[in-house]
Amino acid sequence: MNSRTPAPLARPVLLASLLAGGLTLTATQAQAATITIACGDGGAADFCPVLAEQWAEQTGHEVAVVTTPQSATEKLSLYQQLLGSQSGDIDVLMIDTVWPGLLAPHLVDLAEHLPEDATEGFFPAMIDNNTVDDRLLALPWFTDAGLLYYRRDLLEQYGHEVPETWEQLTEIAREIQNAEREAGNERMHGFVFQGRAYEGLTTNALEWIASYGGGTLVDAEGNVTVNNPRAAEALTLAATWIGDIAPRGVRNYMEEEARGVFQSGNAVFMRNWPYVWALGEAEGTAIQGRFGAAPLPHGPEGESVATLGGWSYAVSRYSEHPAEAADLVAYMTGEAQQKAHAIRFGMNPTREALYQDAEVLEAQPFIGELYDTLVGGVPRPANVTGEHYPRVSNAFFNRVHDVLSGDLTAEQGLEQLERELGRMSRRGW
Repeated sequence: MNSRTPAPLARPVLLASLLAGGLTLTATQAQAATITIACGDGGAADFCPVLAEQWAEQTGHEVAVVTTPQSATEKLSLYQQLLGSQSGDIDVLMIDTVWPGLLAPHLVDLAEHLPEDATEGFFPAMIDNNTVDDRLLALPWFTDAGLLYYRRDLLEQYGHEVPETWEQLTEIAREIQNAEREAGNERMHGFVFQGRAYEGLTTNALEWIASYGGGTLVDAEGNVTVNNPRAAEALTLAATWIGDIAPRGVRNYMEEEARGVFQSGNAVFMRNWPYVWALGEAEGTAIQGRFGAAPLPHGPEGESVATLGGWSYAVSRYSEHPAEAADLVAYMTGEAQQKAHAIRFGMNPTREALYQDAEVLEAQPFIGELYDTLVGGVPRPANVTGEHYPRVSNAFFNRVHDVLSGDLTAEQGLEQLERELGRMSRRGW
């Protein structure tokens, strides 16, 4: 791929189009190089702008922060627009754990700009995930795995343990929801999750299917395996939740919508990522001290499975300052910064030593308790499907959404999905 730097006039034009698409930009005082970093959505759990400005203060460089959409699907689309035009407008990108292979042609080999020991201390599997064709494309910032949040006080009140199977969750959620509504809380729901047609639904549905023993979308050899009876059983149960234990509006929920319902005290169970813990325990919330987190339930004969998530930092191949951008990446993912991120926001570090750090565990005890869940989750089939992964995920979450909406049965949805993925794979992943 041509790695030329775009003409200067291309920068304001493309950046203006990105800003029109929902991005916002802020900057500090300028000294030396100007490094632009694409962070998260600027919400309560977005620590990226704070750390980026700390780096600027320490180095004397200028940093500009671009906030991006909450939806990973929308964020990827914007990145592809940016990188596809070979623009140098953004130097550092916050990327999903499934994107290194997809974005590889557009990313710098960080090993060319960082010391040889730059990867020491990280979980080796995470470094392996971010290494494509022997090129280190990103350093991992935090890792995620899906968790089951539950109202501890309500389970105790109604005499229930934390459910181990999805069927148990369904029954308990229905019982407590209905009892609470009869007691006066008509807004109570049994279970909320990420049901919108986007990448978040892919992570949820993979957990349902894999925990039923239904495997993943595509196996390690690239074979499409998703159309099987256990996968159908899992999706059939999930479809029954809509309008029963889950609000019909859950089909448009992302992470923050689900958190809003649970944190307001109006859900018994919630599937979400680890960041929710710290926000739920904040002073004055309706659920402070009244909830817990546990591994996700499983099917009748399966095992608890959590989809792996997480974010890393990478440097655009079209950056005019790759060395300075790589230095910012190293700073953002440094041990001290990850420790602060864990203590303040409950984000799970990608540096192994922090899982034994006394200050981290005192502030966020569940990080240590759920260590095995967080590092042993199921990956999405991004490495197998490569550049096709966005289309694979898009087909999957759309068919699952059709099932949740009642437009297709689970069997029909999986048959359609099998045909779609089969057409994609004919020419090879």
